[in-house]
Amino acid sequence: MAITMYGIPNCDTIKKARTWLEGHGVDYAFHDYRQQGLEAGRLDAWIKELGWEVLLNRSSATFRALSDAEKQGLDAKKAKALMLANPTMIKRPVLDLGDRLLVGFKPDTYAEAFAKA
Repeated sequence: MAITMYGIPNCDTIKKARTWLEGHGVDYAFHDYRQQGLEAGRLDAWIKELGWEVLLNRSSATFRALSDAEKQGLDAKKAKALMLANPTMIKRPVLDLGDRLLVGFKPDTYAEAFAKA
């Protein structure tokens, strides 16, 4: 199973998730979407699977810095455009397990996902 973690390396949550994966001997590839970008098609697939509400990190500094006008009327199309323009608005990490996605990091969720693997 090819596993890919999407995020930015200096994020504290990413660091915790990486430490967990490495501590449990899980091989994974890391995709830094600040440096490598994120394809619109991939984001479309994530939105289809999870919903834009799950992916958009409304507590991120980047989102909070938006004007009230930019935050108004959020829908899938507007959220997608915001996340493509500013990938740091995507909740982190997004862990692609091949057959499903995990968003965010909770040790119990990771333990459960890899117990089934």
